[in-house]
Amino acid sequence: MVKKVETELGGRKLIIETGRVARQADAHTIVQYGDTVVLVTVVSKKARDRLDFLPLLVEYREQSYAAGKIPGGYIKREGKPRDREILYSRAIDRAIRPRFPKDMTDEVEVIAYLLSYDMENEGNLLGLIGASATLMISDIPFNGPLGVVKVGRIDGQFVINPTNSQLLESDFDLLLAGANGEVTMIEFGGKEVPENIVLEAIEFGLPYIDQVIKLQEELISIAGIPEKRDYTKIVVPEDLEKAIRELATDKIKEALQIKEKKMRTHALHEISEFVNEQLAEQFPDSSVEISHMLYELEREVMRKMVIEEGRRIDGRAFDEVRPITTEVSLLPRTHGSALFTRGETQALVVTTLGTSEDVQRLSELEPEEAKRFMLHYNFHPFSTGEIKPLRGPSRREIGHGNLAEKSIEPLIPDEDTFPYTIRVVSDILESNGSSSMATVCGASLSLMDAGVPIKTAAAGVSIGLVMENGKYQLLTDILGDEDHYGDMDFKVAGTRTGITGIQLDLKILSLPTSIIKEVFERARAAREQILDIMEKTISQPRDSLSQYAPKVVAMWIPKEKIGEVIGPGGRTIRKIIESTSTKIDISDDGKVVISGVSQDSVNEARSMVEELVQDVEIGQVYMGKVVRVAPFGAFIEILPGKEGLVHISELDTKRVKNVEDIVHVGDKLLVKVIDIDDLGRIKLSRKAVLEGTVSKVVKKEPRSGHTGHKGNHGNRRKRHH
Repeated sequence: MVKKVETELGGRKLIIETGRVARQADAHTIVQYGDTVVLVTVVSKKARDRLDFLPLLVEYREQSYAAGKIPGGYIKREGKPRDREILYSRAIDRAIRPRFPKDMTDEVEVIAYLLSYDMENEGNLLGLIGASATLMISDIPFNGPLGVVKVGRIDGQFVINPTNSQLLESDFDLLLAGANGEVTMIEFGGKEVPENIVLEAIEFGLPYIDQVIKLQEELISIAGIPEKRDYTKIVVPEDLEKAIRELATDKIKEALQIKEKKMRTHALHEISEFVNEQLAEQFPDSSVEISHMLYELEREVMRKMVIEEGRRIDGRAFDEVRPITTEVSLLPRTHGSALFTRGETQALVVTTLGTSEDVQRLSELEPEEAKRFMLHYNFHPFSTGEIKPLRGPSRREIGHGNLAEKSIEPLIPDEDTFPYTIRVVSDILESNGSSSMATVCGASLSLMDAGVPIKTAAAGVSIGLVMENGKYQLLTDILGDEDHYGDMDFKVAGTRTGITGIQLDLKILSLPTSIIKEVFERARAAREQILDIMEKTISQPRDSLSQYAPKVVAMWIPKEKIGEVIGPGGRTIRKIIESTSTKIDISDDGKVVISGVSQDSVNEARSMVEELVQDVEIGQVYMGKVVRVAPFGAFIEILPGKEGLVHISELDTKRVKNVEDIVHVGDKLLVKVIDIDDLGRIKLSRKAVLEGTVSKVVKKEPRSGHTGHKGNHGNRRKRHH
C-alpha cells in the first residue's frame, strides 16, 4: 500500500512516498520536488568477514531518460559513474555515516536513482532526504531523521532551495544537513562571501531543515517504524582489552609524541606487531579485535592529550599553522608551476593553458554543456609511504579536486577577458593532513605563475575538533592523525575578502552554530597568515604568458558579418587559417576566438578578420588596388571583397583621355570615398586625394587572395588579452 506525505517548501511541493516499488529492498522511498524524482533504496546484510568498521556503500546514479535524453558517444547506455554522481554519493555518505551505531559492522548499501529531472531541482538534495527517510522506515539501526536544504542569496536576500537558474544569480550555493538546530554536513561554494553572511545563511536554513524532518516524521507515523534489528558488532573481551592496555598504553603514549609522521607511523606499526605476537597464543584468531582495540586506545590517548594535557601530537599551539614554504616556476616547459609545502603535506600544482577546443564536455544532465576551468587532484600512494596499484581517480581524489576547483573557480577571469581553457593539476607528493587545502594554495600560486589574471589569491586550511565530556578543543591545520582520531575535518578556503569553499566532515552527530562561528574565526586568521607567506613568493599574476603556452585572442563581430568571415563554402576563413597557421572558432553570437603558436600569427589573423568586417565610410581615404580597368574608369579594391569605381573623370586633376594612361591592373593608389548609392555601389575619387592633403589613411591596402561579401555595418565590441 502506497503511503505518501507532502509539504510546500520554497514554492514547490516536496513529496515523499513509499510502498510502490522495490519491495525486495529493506526499504525504499520515492522523493519528488518539482518534476525531479529520485528513488532511494537501502539494503543491509551481515558482513561476510569479521570487520572493525562500518562497510557503508552509497551510490547515486543518474539515468539519461530522466531528462528525456539519450546518452552521447558511441555507447548508448550509462556507464561508470560520472564525477558529479560520485560527488553526490559522497555528500550523502558524509551526512548519514555519523548516524549509524559506532560499533556496527554490518554491510549497508544506499542507492539513489534519478528517475525524472526537470533540469532545475538537483537530485543530490532529494537523494539526501530520501536516504534519511528510507533508513528511518527500515529496520536498520539509524539515529535520524536528518533534514536537508539548499540555500542561496540573490540581491542580498536568502533563497531556500534555489533552482539551477537561480543559482546563476546567487552569491553562493550552500548544501546543508542537520537536525535539532545543529549542523551535520556542509558543502559550500561562493563568490568570496564574508563569514558572517555564511553563518547567517546556515541559521536561515535550520528552520527549513526542521520542516523536512517533520515531513519525514509524518511518513514514519503512517508507514510505521519496524523494530530495529540486532546488528553485528565487534566485541573485545574484557580480559583481552586488559591485556592490550597493559602491553600498549605506555608505548602508544610515547609513539604519539613523535613529531615526524613516518617515524610515528612506524612506531605504531611496531606496537601492533608486538601486541599481536604477545597475545597470539592466549587469544588466537583475535587479530580484528586487537586491531580495533589498539585504534580505540590510540584515539583515547590522543584525545586525553588534547583535552586534559592541553597539547597536540606535534607540540604546536592549538591555533598554530605548520611551517610553510612556497616556490614557483619549478618546471621549465609547463605554463605555470608551484610547490606548496605545509609541514609534511606537499602539493606540486601545474597550470596548463589551452584553446576553446580543450574545454571539458559535460553530460546531458548537467546544466552547462562545457566548462573551461578544471582542477584535478592526484593522491599518490608514495605520499603516505604506501604501496598501491595506480588505477583511475578514486572517489576521494574526485571529491578533493572538486572542493579545490570550487574554491578557486570564482577567481578565474571570464572568457572575454582571458579566452583560454585552464587546467590545473595537483599532485600530492607528501601527505599529513589537509592536502585539498594545500591544493587550493598551490593552485593560486601556479595560476599566477602562468600569467592567468586571477583577481586575487586564495588559501585554505582545515580545522579539527576533539570533544569529550562537554569539553572541546579546536585544532587549526590538522594533522592526518588528528583527523583520524578526532571528531571533525572542517575545510574552509577563501581570500582576504571572504569564503569560496567549505566542506564539513563530522564523526559526531552534529555541530552547534556557536562552534561553527569559532571555526570561521580560526580559519580566517590562519588563511590571512598563509596568504601573507604566499605573497612573498608571488603577489600578482605575471605580465606575460609562458612562451610555450598557446596564444589566444577573442574579438566580437556583428552577427550579420559572420557569413562574410566564413565565406562561400568556408573558403574565406580557410584561407585565413592556412595563411596564418591559426585556429579560428566563430560562435553564433559573433564571438571569434583565434589561437596559434605565435602572437604574430594570431595578430595577423585578427587583422584579416577585422578587415573583412570593416565597412566603407564616405569621406575616408583608403589605399586601394586596381583589380580591373574599363574605358569609363578603374575598379579599385579598398577592403577585402569591397570594390569601388573611380570614374575616368575622377582619376586626375586634369582631363584623362585613356584610363590606362594613369593606372594599370595591380597598381596601388590612394582613393577617397565620395558616395555610396542606394544599391551599395561605392564611388571613389583619386582627384579628390590629389586636390586635398591626406593626413591619415584609414585602411592600408587590402590583402591579396581574400574574398568577401558586402554587408551592413554593425556595432561590435572587442576584448582581448
